[in-house]
Amino acid sequence: MRIDKFLCDCGIGTRKEVKALLKSGSISVNGKAVRDAALHIDEKRDLVCANGEVLIYQKYIYLMLNKPAGVVSATYDNHLPTVIDLVEDAYKHFEVFPVGRLDIDTTGLLLLTNDGQLAHKMISPKHRVAKTYSAHIAGTVTQADADIFAKGVTLDDGYVCMPGDLHIINSGTESDIELTIYEGKFHQVKRMFEAVGKKVLTLKRLSMGGICLDSALEEGKMRPLTEKEIQLLQKIQ
Repeated sequence: MRIDKFLCDCGIGTRKEVKALLKSGSISVNGKAVRDAALHIDEKRDLVCANGEVLIYQKYIYLMLNKPAGVVSATYDNHLPTVIDLVEDAYKHFEVFPVGRLDIDTTGLLLLTNDGQLAHKMISPKHRVAKTYSAHIAGTVTQADADIFAKGVTLDDGYVCMPGDLHIINSGTESDIELTIYEGKFHQVKRMFEAVGKKVLTLKRLSMGGICLDSALEEGKMRPLTEKEIQLLQKIQ
């Protein structure tokens, strides 16, 4: 890998800024100052320092965001703020994107990464990645609803969902539930409840692929996944 690409990927700066650092002699490889931006290094073996600080190369990054309402799950939007607008400066050079989507009014766990292969596995229905939501529902949610969801509810367009696991926390004129589904059709949770004559009032994703929303993470904030959490995702087949 070229040294200038290595430095950019480590978040040291833009190509122009990296070139200036190299010219100044601030970059060293294995203890020797380097000035040639085209120099090739072994990113796994060579010791690269910037102003004496050792740089660790990281190709992929995995972030957990506690998505707030009012933000769209996209990399760009002409009118509305996106989840990418929430990415902290320290992570921007990784050029992450959201893994799947949450509706603009849906809150909770959203993963962001630059690992396209893993992201594809997580959102592909054939991999049956579990996604659990909590919701407040207008209407009395019953065991009959849970039975329908377990068989696979039919949506308004005739699509039959994969079986879902509906857990009723409390039931009344308004109800609280948790629902686990294994695919991610457009507005799926809302449409599933509409199919049984009820309306989702609030919706929050609690987990995805075994990764649970960090209860200490405030809305609008993000953190890198732990090694244990990353390993959980890498086990997806």
